[in-house]
Amino acid sequence: MTRIGILSDTHGCWDDRFAIHFAECDEVWHAGDIGDYAIIEQLQALVPKVRAVSGNVDNGMARRKCNELEIFQVEKVKIALTHIGGYPGKYAPGMKRLIQENNIQLMVDGHSHILKVMMDHELQCLHINPGAAGYYGWQKTRTLVRLTIDGSDMRDLEVIELAKPRLNQ
Repeated sequence: MTRIGILSDTHGCWDDRFAIHFAECDEVWHAGDIGDYAIIEQLQALVPKVRAVSGNVDNGMARRKCNELEIFQVEKVKIALTHIGGYPGKYAPGMKRLIQENNIQLMVDGHSHILKVMMDHELQCLHINPGAAGYYGWQKTRTLVRLTIDGSDMRDLEVIELAKPRLNQ
């Protein structure tokens, strides 16, 4: 059993509640727009494994250390982690083919700042966009996601609402 914390679009903003909500996680996945690589380093101090991809606003260390796409397996689930992936019915160019060719069962992305969890029944792939965890952007609520992977079973998905974004940050 592997407990996963998922976030995206921090845009350089750390919230001490990340440590609280991800304390019991085995891994944390960051779906891009990190903003400041120090966010990844702080996550690495919390959990045994951090996986992160770069996003369209990332540069510097985040761009050098993080790929735009990661494909990996946790337990018996094949995962694609990217920043701009779209969602079922409206995938980014090439994403549907990537899911099919790699037998992806879970696709995680960010970018939109919109929390979205949907099943693509055609591809048998669960899509998760954890929304935005940072203060920057137009999101009304900052969100994180937690999920358990147990063998081939994905379960116990939780959405964590942090707060409305603060202005003038």
